[in-house]
Amino acid sequence: MITPTKGIAPQRSLLAVGAQVLSVLEGQPLSVSQTWSRLRRWRASNGHLSPVPFWWYVLSLDVLFSLGLVEFDGELLVRRNARAA
Repeated sequence: MITPTKGIAPQRSLLAVGAQVLSVLEGQPLSVSQTWSRLRRWRASNGHLSPVPFWWYVLSLDVLFSLGLVEFDGELLVRRNARAA
């Protein structure tokens, strides 16, 4: 589920969808619905034709939040800068 498996294609794994979300968030904070809309457009324009339902997108946000890669600033989803340990 988080990583690709026999039943989950690599482009639908939560890590892959999370990486796509991070690329959409590059440069500016967005609302959850704006990010969802841009993610769908990004996937269509980059040839990712397998459907990703909204609940799967939300699970990818949960993974990103758990990893400390995104946070909320009011109602906006913000990409956090990765810092070296």
